[in-house]
Amino acid sequence: MLYYLFKYLDQMYDLPGAGVFEYTTFRASAAVILSLVISLLFGKRLIEMLRNRQAAETIRQLGLEGENAKKGTPTMGGLIILAAIIIPTILFAKLDNIYILLMLFATVWLGLIGFVDDYIKVYKKDKKGLAGKFKVVGQVGLSVVVALTLYFNDNVLVREQIKIDQVSEAPAGVEVKEINNQLYYTIDQRSTTTTIPFVKSHEIDYSKVLFWMDSEGANKWAWVIYLIVVVFVIVAVSNGANLTDGIDGLAAGSSAIIGVTLAALAFIGGNIVFADYLDVMFIPYQSELVIFAAAFAGACIGFLWYNAFPAQVFMGDTGSLAIGGIIAVMALMIRKELLLPILCGVFLIENLSVMLQVSYFKYSKKRFGEGRRIFKMSPLHHHYQKLGYAEPKIVTRFWIVGIMLAIFTLVTFKLR
Repeated sequence: MLYYLFKYLDQMYDLPGAGVFEYTTFRASAAVILSLVISLLFGKRLIEMLRNRQAAETIRQLGLEGENAKKGTPTMGGLIILAAIIIPTILFAKLDNIYILLMLFATVWLGLIGFVDDYIKVYKKDKKGLAGKFKVVGQVGLSVVVALTLYFNDNVLVREQIKIDQVSEAPAGVEVKEINNQLYYTIDQRSTTTTIPFVKSHEIDYSKVLFWMDSEGANKWAWVIYLIVVVFVIVAVSNGANLTDGIDGLAAGSSAIIGVTLAALAFIGGNIVFADYLDVMFIPYQSELVIFAAAFAGACIGFLWYNAFPAQVFMGDTGSLAIGGIIAVMALMIRKELLLPILCGVFLIENLSVMLQVSYFKYSKKRFGEGRRIFKMSPLHHHYQKLGYAEPKIVTRFWIVGIMLAIFTLVTFKLR
């Protein structure tokens, strides 16, 4: 909203300094600052309100050190994160941008699912909360909306280089370039191309999965493959963030690191100079996502003010489902979803630890007559708690791993 206001003032009245709102970096910086301010100011009042309404999460007795001290800590603190993301984005981003609109939609959608889950746990006194099948239906529903929008919307484009043998093959009015004795022209078009790490071309088209079809058939049905990928990514990352939210500050801090990295990736892929220099996919209009990613990172960092050990508030599913979904949807938009196993390595290992624990327990019970465990407890952070590590040490070390993975994700642009 402020972007349009200051653009009008700049054009109509030549207001000094109003033109600075044209710069993505300025608006992203403003979004970070505002998200931090909202987190700090709104967070304190929300925590008091939640305490007054006795919105405390029921603490499961897991035999972990310090769990009794957490009794009475209010939950639904994810509302702080949601407010600190949505308000700066509305104020500083271009609201006619399809990527921004879809990100806001995804944030509200998953925030509502998480809020309903927390509400049932807190006020209906049902520890299970919203039934798992309803959560999955909500995640899949969002996935369908995201996939179809990114595939069919005319404003979702990728700039691609098309090889030709002679200049006459290029469309009229399109500039033709010669690189290493090969003629190319560039065109913005809808595409199912995405970034793949560690290969020379650095890109893969989902339509290639349908290798038994001719090119026309593969392009016609590529949206089905893309839909399956989107569903898997959103459900997996959203639940991974949910599992990671088990000790004070772990999910928020890890998500902030991921958010900063996504902002860098969106800036590179949305800037034609940097995209050309690093030989990565250029996506028109994508640079607006830098503002959203900045607000997201600022919201997670601001939330740590109250969520760092010992936590004054828990984010609950209101926050954890939303931040996981936000990360997944943003990665899909900037065509970096295949980098998520690296970037979201902390979420991945938390997910895998639960899957391995459950699978091995069932297998060993069937084979040996008694269930056996790989870890002392899952998700993985509880395993380290059982080993006697203090919460702050576990969280700090997971953050360090997250930072290393974020740096490695950026380095993959040069590792081909």
